[in-house]
Amino acid sequence: MIRSLLRRRRAASGLPVPDACTPGRHALATRHLLLYTPVTHLDVLAAIAAGADPEAQRWQGNQAEQVVSDSDTRQALLRLGPADATPRWFIRSNPELAEPFEPSPEMPEFMVCVHRNTGRYAGYLELDHDRGEIGGTLAPEYRGQGLGVELFLAGAEFAHGHAGLPTVRAGTATANLACRRALERAGFVPAPGPARYTLPDGRELDSVWYRHEGAASACARP
Repeated sequence: MIRSLLRRRRAASGLPVPDACTPGRHALATRHLLLYTPVTHLDVLAAIAAGADPEAQRWQGNQAEQVVSDSDTRQALLRLGPADATPRWFIRSNPELAEPFEPSPEMPEFMVCVHRNTGRYAGYLELDHDRGEIGGTLAPEYRGQGLGVELFLAGAEFAHGHAGLPTVRAGTATANLACRRALERAGFVPAPGPARYTLPDGRELDSVWYRHEGAASACARP
């Protein structure tokens, strides 16, 4: 199912995205989103840009060096897409962004998100395998359309069917009602967890926690 969806998208648009999991790398699809382990540094930078705007950082609170702080740069990156969807002049001007990205086994598993219809970068999903927790975000253009549900459904599928976790958790700010609704519509249920969370920038937020249960299996791994 996932392989066929990815292949149909590749045939339709020429998007050069991975169409299957390989050792150390993953790929999956929902109705509107493609998610895969980044192939290039552009994939990574654009994914980070998707969650670097002030509204997203209200909840994430990342340090300045962890975000794309310039709004014009963010917008330029989010008008791009993987490889063939990026103008050649951009790659010629920024050759370092075309260099291959190699995942680190010491870091959470990270997946870039691309919107199937526009072919543009749309967000990211990450999984901390040791803690069994997922997180993710969508670019401003793709919020408020129900795609958060698809993102968290993909997160649950990734955790259960790719990473072999029978239970995956997600925490969010109590006041982040959009994220809470998306988690609940994706089948996550309330779970115990810390009542307060300290963001990287030092702010503390009231938090709520959810969990999702599923049959555990693993795809190709190192």
